[in-house]
Amino acid sequence: MAKWVYNFGDGKADGRAEMKNLLGGKGANLAEMASIGLPVPPGFTLTTEVCTHFYQNDCNYPKELTQQVEEALALVQTRTGRVFGDSTNPLLVSIRSGARASMPGMMDTVLNLGLNDQTVEALAKKSGDRRFAFDSYRRFVQMYSDVVLGIEINHFEKHLERAKEKRGVKQDCELLPEDLEKLVKSYKAVVQLELGEEFPEDPNAQLWGAIGAVFNSWMNQRAKTYRQLHDIPEWWGTAVNVQAMVFGNMGNDCATGVAFTRDPSTGTNEFYGEFLVNAQREDVVAGIRTPQELTIKARKSHGSELPSLEEVMPSIFKELLSVRSQLEAHYKDMQDIEFTIQQGKLYMLQTRNGKRTAPAALQIAVDMAKEGLISKSQALMSLKPDLIDQLLHPTLDPKAKKEVIAKGLPASPGAAGGKVVFSADEAVRRSKDGDKVILVRIETSPDDIHGLHAAEGVLTTRGGMTSHAAVVARGMGRPCVAGAGGITVDYTAAKLTVGSVTVSEGQILTIDGSTGEVMVGEVPTVPPQLSGSFGIIMEWADEARDMKVRANAETPADARQAKEFGAEGIGLVRTEHMFFEGQRIVAMRQMILATDENDRRQALEKLLVMQREDITELFKIMDGMPVTVRLLDPPLHEFIPHTEAEMASVAKAAGVPLDRVRRRAAELQEANPMLGHRGCRLAITYPEICEMQARAIFEAAAEVGRTSKKLPVAEVMVPLVATTEELKLLKGVIEKTADAVKKEQGITFTYKVGTMIELPRAALQAGKLAEMAEFFSFGTNDLTQTTYGLSRDDAGSFLPEYKAKGIVEQDPFVSLDPDGVGELITMAVQRGRSTRPDMKMGICGEHGGDPASIEICERIGLDYVSCSPFRVPVARLAAAQSALKTQGEKAKQSSTKATKPRVQNFGPW
Repeated sequence: MAKWVYNFGDGKADGRAEMKNLLGGKGANLAEMASIGLPVPPGFTLTTEVCTHFYQNDCNYPKELTQQVEEALALVQTRTGRVFGDSTNPLLVSIRSGARASMPGMMDTVLNLGLNDQTVEALAKKSGDRRFAFDSYRRFVQMYSDVVLGIEINHFEKHLERAKEKRGVKQDCELLPEDLEKLVKSYKAVVQLELGEEFPEDPNAQLWGAIGAVFNSWMNQRAKTYRQLHDIPEWWGTAVNVQAMVFGNMGNDCATGVAFTRDPSTGTNEFYGEFLVNAQREDVVAGIRTPQELTIKARKSHGSELPSLEEVMPSIFKELLSVRSQLEAHYKDMQDIEFTIQQGKLYMLQTRNGKRTAPAALQIAVDMAKEGLISKSQALMSLKPDLIDQLLHPTLDPKAKKEVIAKGLPASPGAAGGKVVFSADEAVRRSKDGDKVILVRIETSPDDIHGLHAAEGVLTTRGGMTSHAAVVARGMGRPCVAGAGGITVDYTAAKLTVGSVTVSEGQILTIDGSTGEVMVGEVPTVPPQLSGSFGIIMEWADEARDMKVRANAETPADARQAKEFGAEGIGLVRTEHMFFEGQRIVAMRQMILATDENDRRQALEKLLVMQREDITELFKIMDGMPVTVRLLDPPLHEFIPHTEAEMASVAKAAGVPLDRVRRRAAELQEANPMLGHRGCRLAITYPEICEMQARAIFEAAAEVGRTSKKLPVAEVMVPLVATTEELKLLKGVIEKTADAVKKEQGITFTYKVGTMIELPRAALQAGKLAEMAEFFSFGTNDLTQTTYGLSRDDAGSFLPEYKAKGIVEQDPFVSLDPDGVGELITMAVQRGRSTRPDMKMGICGEHGGDPASIEICERIGLDYVSCSPFRVPVARLAAAQSALKTQGEKAKQSSTKATKPRVQNFGPW
């Protein structure tokens, strides 16, 4: 018979902490606390599989469940010495949710279940406290009516406020027993009025009503929203925990509280929390009464006159300190706990790994390792890599008020506020005048690069996590919210509209690139602060990882930032980004508008000087570390505007007739530019472009080589190669140019020629390409597009629906697809290294900064990942965690030391 119910209590448990997928986090930890001897009220857990069955069978339970619940309830009765529904010695229970991932406050809870007109009298007699009994009863009726019967809580709050006014008191705890008895009758009258039926008196009916309500709450709107925000799958389901009630509201020798074993804001090793005497848990979290501090030190530091738990109940406080130490030693992490004190006895109601700020997470990990509680490896594995990202950018002040008007995709982290502008030129103009601006566009293009640089942040209404705006913003360390489809932008009127809200150019807007929120007005931000623990964690990560971490960078500022964050070279220099500013775009357009090769070469001579200067600076900054320069990749039409006014401006600047600009723009127009005349195809058609770029690289290498102690490491990368013939032809142009520069300069330098693998055909032909290519760099943005047949700029309109329906678990442009794209990379690595065994390989797409993708790269056997500068610390930690996971898996598979294979199969091919 299937087991649907797991018991815990009295020092025993059917489950353990590692069973959280089945028992949920709360149920698994209650079982674990019980099994290690902590004082846990007995109870039982209905598994997440019950929830799955419930939703797959029209909200019906498994046929064995009723019997298993009855047997579990009987065991709780035996362990407590009380009887559920008994009119002389009643057992009361709480009903709580518990998913495998913590979802605080998202699902429903019912306390004091089992009370009715008979059991409340028994509770009053048994406790000797009529006030306590009816306080518990009125709380139960209100909570059950809200959670199970669906009656809005304000109906009951009005009666409570009226009772306090009538008695002339301010606090609930000041009401007399007779006031509470009247309140219960008033509450029941509300139920009769709202539903046309009486409040349920049968404890068993109450129990199953509450269990059903908790399972139903898995699909309430707030739970759905929380799951979407935190990538929690719907199919996980929730468990339900039924537990004997203990009471913190039986008098002044009772209390309830919540605590963290360390400070969740700073990570300081100090007991942190609050409690209330003569109260139940909801009083603490609801803020109905001012809570008291746990310790004397905390009370003094907060200037509170209310006594601490250390002063009010010193022996209980010492016991709680002991539990704190026991839990940290057992779980090896900071814990968030709930406790109740009933008539001088401590009970533990919950423990879970506590949520914490990013600085606190690092501090706790470092401190616990130094204390010997965990190892360095465990410290690294305890951290979420994306927490590091939060440390590198300004964040919204958590205490500040904010008016959220829209939500998009959190495309680049950090928060920024400023005056709204709708064009790149306006962003630059206002920035020069000293204004902070937020650039708002329907979508951005390479033409907007100067505006992106000038703005504090960028907001787009179209595009996804790997759109142009997102990629460029991440590279610059600018906050970005992309794909905020609820916003309508009117360029002509210079305004944006969301529902009834209109924001005009020059008005203030704040964006949070970490959450995707868009807010009216200026919301204060908190500057990033890197503590000493950050440097320690990065040092430990570097010791643990196998893969190198490079950066995608093409400006000196990006390169310096990347190096400061620990990049070990540049894995991608997008040379086209060097051509969009000032006189560079003019020379680029002159080259595009040229009518013959001679004119093109004249324009390219101008570009040569600029490109050489840029690459020279990059070589100097990286100081002997590898710099991978990608040849021109985008189609030429991206450099030519398409409005009449802009084309006229181009014609004037380039000194050519307007008709030529119009004609050339029409010639360059393509039905599908992503698969069109771009990448190596441009260099095949115009080899002089390839020649100019190769010369710029090699002349820069020669110049730096003369003056630097460390010789530059130049890597020339040919993009979008599909055939060996393409690479052979262009490698010939590159090598011929290198020989010419060596002869002209009278100096030797080393370089490598490689290719990007960003087409499925290139992956399949990797063995042959490796005969000429000296390295591979996987361009996973385009490889994902061409493998899936998806446009990354358009997929955002339907991929969320795919995720919601379980077709894909993750957006493949955010996290690398292991089964399709990952399989192609694995194949290319194997075939490439079969030709050239020591061939260096890495990835340079946006996936290079994604922790899940980095783990796949580690398994495949890549040498490095390359990501935007501000993702470098994230990638360093993620690479370390991936290496540690791989080592752990190897240790499990074999007790003997085995050599890690250079390539591991990934995917069922």
